[in-house]
Amino acid sequence: MKREMRKLSWVVGWIFLGLATNSASWALDKSADRQGIDARTLQKAPYNLTGKDVFIGQIELSRPSRFAVDKITNKLLQLDRAIVQPYEVFFRDRKAIPNKNLDDHSAQVAAVIISQDKIQRGIAPNAKLLSSAYSQRRQDGQPEACVAAQHVARQYNSTVRAINFSFGELLSEDPRPNATLDGAALLTLCIDWIATTHNTVPVVAGNQGKGGIPIPTDLYNGFTVGFTREVDGVYRQLDRGNLIDEPYLDRNNNGKYDRGEVFSDLNKDGKWTAGVESPVNGRRSLALLAPGNNLKLPTLQSKFKTANGSSFAAPHVVGTIALLHEYANRQIESGNWSIDARRHELIKAVLINSADKIQDQGDGKILGMSKTILDAFGKTWIDTEAYANREIPLSRSLGAGQLNAYRAFLQYQAGQQSLGNIKAIGWDTNIVTADKYQEYIFADPLVADSFISATLTWDRQVKLNDKNGNGLFDIGESFSDEGFNKIELYLMRSLDTDISQSIWSSVSQIDNLQHIFIKIPTLGKYKLRVVFKSPATNSPSQRYGLAWWAKSS
Repeated sequence: MKREMRKLSWVVGWIFLGLATNSASWALDKSADRQGIDARTLQKAPYNLTGKDVFIGQIELSRPSRFAVDKITNKLLQLDRAIVQPYEVFFRDRKAIPNKNLDDHSAQVAAVIISQDKIQRGIAPNAKLLSSAYSQRRQDGQPEACVAAQHVARQYNSTVRAINFSFGELLSEDPRPNATLDGAALLTLCIDWIATTHNTVPVVAGNQGKGGIPIPTDLYNGFTVGFTREVDGVYRQLDRGNLIDEPYLDRNNNGKYDRGEVFSDLNKDGKWTAGVESPVNGRRSLALLAPGNNLKLPTLQSKFKTANGSSFAAPHVVGTIALLHEYANRQIESGNWSIDARRHELIKAVLINSADKIQDQGDGKILGMSKTILDAFGKTWIDTEAYANREIPLSRSLGAGQLNAYRAFLQYQAGQQSLGNIKAIGWDTNIVTADKYQEYIFADPLVADSFISATLTWDRQVKLNDKNGNGLFDIGESFSDEGFNKIELYLMRSLDTDISQSIWSSVSQIDNLQHIFIKIPTLGKYKLRVVFKSPATNSPSQRYGLAWWAKSS
């Protein structure tokens, strides 16, 4: 199903691809199991993770129904048929209006996360979903969506761990003259501000559909998620419904558009144009893929229909975040971890670093990855521009690969490790200051020809221009982009001291994310170095999240 966009009649225009079905092929069960993101392993013993007591959010034009608020759900519960039951529902920053602002799309998105159906069980069925609708009129748009997102993020003392955004807005709807995907749309700035202010992970459904509905896919402080389809019963290929940019068929394989090659000219200018379907300057905002094709999901009437699109890939990520936070709560309560484990930058790094790229052959040299993920033309992450270029951390079409909830858990379970000697798998959240660096030295030698994966994330800083001084965004107010500091990530031999001697690095100058996935050349001792290059763009000290995964001897 295509991601939402506002209709000319002010309500949302979404298309359901498929009809009600009684098929025994339950695709949500597949997408949550080993054929997809492998969340079912975490739901079972010994982990028993279901998102219990973890708050997560959902912002859409409309919302799912809820018992005791909406008549339709009251009737369904009498028949024991309700499958999706949000913890709370809102209209923007107030209580939900009974029997208003309901639709199937939001119910299906919510079902991916919290469905209680025995077969079509959600990723985090016991998570506490807070869902807010924001649209009532044709002119409702980014400011109203921002108000709704802010309200959800503030609930329960700002303990909402992730917020799902399965909608988008046309660039033509943006009030800025000649608007492009430059991160400056009000909603994009708002979402980044909310991530930092309320320590939550925004998860945005990737752009898709003719005409494009890209805002806010150019965010910095969260995820943009694309969607995969099944190949031989396994979710592992980018669906052609994704639009990561004005796509063209690169017939001669030279990596650029040539006369005679076919492409979709979305802005009708006869040229391939950055900033229309993906961010300007070549920045890759797509971070992860997740299953989103041929999913059987319940409508408001609890009838199952087939749905397709990135709208349903994004909640796979949100549900996984709920599972990780349930585990973190256990560790924190038992005194094993500090509250650092809840940092949104860290969760982002953990999920990206543990994504599937290339299937491991059983020797652990490809870090136990379970699937080889393909782009729309059958190429792997190794074939992409990101693999060979230190300045490009993510693939335009594959991001860092496909979400793997079980591998994300293993990455997270390894725990925080302080500076100095580290194990082969782990993470840290720390602070680096301008013109300084932090080093992480592997305690044991790393195996030759094995891969290492390392991901570094930090925030873009956004300022609220708070006219009335109440500390909240109010309609009529704005945000200012204060940019992000330049932080780089290096893989080095342990005894080397100069970054010019690095084995590999991720040194993007246009991202607040660095990602390394490269082979270890020879058996030996190695280290990771996090470097803050001066001058500081804003603060002279920078909080970051770092996750790594290697194979030691």
